[in-house]
Amino acid sequence: MDRLTVVDEIFLRTHRGMGTPIALQGLWRTPDTMDPALLQQIHHELSRGQLGRRVVRARVPGARRAWQPTVRAHPLDYLAADAHRALSEGEILPWADTLGADLDPEFFPGWRLSAAPLADGGTVVALTCSHALADARGLIHAVALALRSLNGTPAGHASIAVASTARHQHRERSADESRSDWADARAQWATVLGGTARALRNGVPRPPETIAPPADPGRTVRSSLLAFDAGQWDSVATEAGGTPNSLFIYLVANILWENGFGDDTITASLPVDTRDEPRVDNDLAVTEIRIDRADTPETIRVKARDAYLRRMSAPAGLPEEILQVLPDRLAYKLSKGAGERDILCSNIGTMPDALSTVGPHECTRVAARAIHPGITDFPRTRLSGYLSRLADTYTLALVSLDTHESLTAAADRALSKAGLSADTW
Repeated sequence: MDRLTVVDEIFLRTHRGMGTPIALQGLWRTPDTMDPALLQQIHHELSRGQLGRRVVRARVPGARRAWQPTVRAHPLDYLAADAHRALSEGEILPWADTLGADLDPEFFPGWRLSAAPLADGGTVVALTCSHALADARGLIHAVALALRSLNGTPAGHASIAVASTARHQHRERSADESRSDWADARAQWATVLGGTARALRNGVPRPPETIAPPADPGRTVRSSLLAFDAGQWDSVATEAGGTPNSLFIYLVANILWENGFGDDTITASLPVDTRDEPRVDNDLAVTEIRIDRADTPETIRVKARDAYLRRMSAPAGLPEEILQVLPDRLAYKLSKGAGERDILCSNIGTMPDALSTVGPHECTRVAARAIHPGITDFPRTRLSGYLSRLADTYTLALVSLDTHESLTAAADRALSKAGLSADTW
């Protein structure tokens, strides 16, 4: 039985008001109108794929929640093509920001496919999913599988066959679920008790200080999508002695400073993809670096290289599984603020070639980011950046969780100082 990981459960709790609400979103744009029938085909492929999972509670205390295959899905959310309803350039992100409701995979389908016509005659498509289901790379892989299957690529059909087989196998072993829960509970408690005993013998380290965000009723969410010529981006990075990744981190930090952040040091949270093969799940670790105003893409490259060799540890040196045997609210209290720093820099990497077309349509722009549906309790993080590449274009998605209204102007100033120019997404 496929069980939820510690990271899965941290994100699951955010649906219940325990932590910053977060959903992942992939966006892609075509220059022409997509047929609703094609969108329905994509929706069908996704519903049969690896996003089609729901959370099932364990019957035994200490056993982890489990993933169970399901074909239940939110219906295709299609804004019908109408001259009065087509989205203008400035309406794309406000529309996309509204798509994260009712994605708790225990009580609702955990994903939603949406599409809208654009005033320029094109189409924008959004796939939004609970972060409990997948991280950004997992979401992108789910889209790639669906599009490959749509185009008749064998790899896509193989993935669907695997999902179908998994559902069949689940039905066969449903009578053994209780036995499986008991076995999982014994393994979990053995890990927790053994790890806690070792931690006590070695001396439990002082937990890292969690810096609570100052009470600030003026904070709100603002988003931006910027597209860059990959040749220019890579050239600027090389000339500065850095890499495309260190230039990305440098830019996000400097955009925050340009947006009014007062401290001379910014702490950056850096997610790290830990997959050994593509999977639709959460498979990541987090590390951090401190960035000073004097840092450059070159010095950040060195700091990041060293940071990727270490990871943020479990609370107070205890085994991370302790978060899965405690009641949700106690687990949340113990892990609250984990991974939150002044900025988040998530380098999603190069998109699969399968995302460059949707059926007969060329994708001129593709982006991946997080959204924060219904957020009221803001985290320490002030600015999140998500970098991805498709063909010859980098896309930088920015999500500001700050009081300032000048995200666009701040980004323009930081880009100008770095010698970069951005295109409209």
